[in-house]
Amino acid sequence: MSELVADRAQAWDLAGVLPVKLLRDLGARGLLCAQVPQTYGGLGLDSAANGELTAHTGALCSSLRSVQTSQGMAAWTILRFGDAAQRRHHLGRLTSGELAAVAFSEPEAGSDLSAMTTRIRRDGDGLVVDGAKKWITAARYADHLVVFGRFEDAGGPDAEESAGENAAVVVVPRDTPGVRVETIPAPLGCRAAGHAHITLDSVRLGHHALLGGGAYALPLVVTTALTYGRLSVAWGCVGILRACLRAAAEHAGSRKQFGQPLAAHQLVAGHLAELLVAEQNATRACEHASRQWDTRQPDLAMAAVLAKHVSATGAAACSSLAVQVLASAGAVDGHVVARAHRDAKLMEIIEGSNEISRLLLAEHALATTR
Repeated sequence: MSELVADRAQAWDLAGVLPVKLLRDLGARGLLCAQVPQTYGGLGLDSAANGELTAHTGALCSSLRSVQTSQGMAAWTILRFGDAAQRRHHLGRLTSGELAAVAFSEPEAGSDLSAMTTRIRRDGDGLVVDGAKKWITAARYADHLVVFGRFEDAGGPDAEESAGENAAVVVVPRDTPGVRVETIPAPLGCRAAGHAHITLDSVRLGHHALLGGGAYALPLVVTTALTYGRLSVAWGCVGILRACLRAAAEHAGSRKQFGQPLAAHQLVAGHLAELLVAEQNATRACEHASRQWDTRQPDLAMAAVLAKHVSATGAAACSSLAVQVLASAGAVDGHVVARAHRDAKLMEIIEGSNEISRLLLAEHALATTR
């Protein structure tokens, strides 16, 4: 990964785009969804090993890590909800160089995904999808869109109830008629991650596009995919913290002011200490969550929320400290700590905002003390 990225992340950030050829190459090497089992062409990494890979990518380029998270979420959703034939078909594509994006959020359904209105309904021997998705990571590059929506079995006696309470996931080829992808220009952070809005206007699909037959409870499908995404983002923030700590320590150790290295000044040394503490806290929280994943513990979802919250808040606060230590040297657009400062702010919003994380953690605290 290091050789493929090298020192190109700054140029990608300034241009706002990643090389698609590189993404396909990484995908074909299995590096974009490394937890996919070897049976389907993946590397078969456990969560802990994939987490360290994700942190390494995040330290190099958060935009690339965002695409990695998107591909991993898509693969995990297919692995979790797809039948045997769908797993073989779709996962084989994702480990052969094709790219995917996961479409959750909508104009009126951001943190509150229960407000999702995208409709997936049976129509004859196929499906029709209608809806709009907002701020979808990697959609600019995607060959396939993994779309979440409300499920309606138009021919069934309980169609109205199904539409209100059940959910489904479909895999939509990007070039299907009725699909429109609108790239978001100049986002605050992760500028090259390919964020886009998606419109689905009477998109017709074969029945095989519906993962596992549909009719799932909405909280189940959302939590399943978000748990992977939250843990991936958390490990990515570990990478942000490691990059900031490295850059700040190197600068403070070599830059002299008032006749001594910056690191000899206690206030600057204090910033370095806070960076180290944040990196260690985030790493330990992520390691714990990955252990919960790998050992299939029931509190995995909450462990992922905790890891994401600790890592994202730490990355946002301490990337600011890194900019402070480097001063003008780190204020150059595209510089590693300047990128980190912008990218980390987005991490406090995506896959559940800080506020949502705190509410979930508070509910967990109340439940465990009853």
